[in-house]
Amino acid sequence: MNIALIAHDEKKELMVQFCIAYCGTLSRNNLCATGTTGKMVSEATGLSIQKFLAGSQGGSQQIAARIACNEVDMLLFFRDPLSPKPNEPNDMNMLRLCDMHNVPVATNIATAEVLIHGLERGDLDWRNILK
Repeated sequence: MNIALIAHDEKKELMVQFCIAYCGTLSRNNLCATGTTGKMVSEATGLSIQKFLAGSQGGSQQIAARIACNEVDMLLFFRDPLSPKPNEPNDMNMLRLCDMHNVPVATNIATAEVLIHGLERGDLDWRNILK
């Protein structure tokens, strides 16, 4: 599975901790991430991650383009719901693309855990049929 990781600044440390906790599962998949998130997760876990630009520099749009091309099977996007972001329209477009292409998406750690456990059980194997 191709899993994309994105985290707003206020949620980057939470993403790192999540990836440490599920390093075994994540290591069996292809990971990509926005630049800073990918760097932080890779340094903390040793996971191999394809890094795009930082989110504010277009990395989120690069991931959105991969979603549109059906090259992402799951998006873990830890959002900060309290602070407005200047690139929020791009974020909403990316979430819309996930809906259009049936890409499972988690915007918080609770949903991310459900998706990871589903991935471990094989609940998301249907994504392979779509390819």
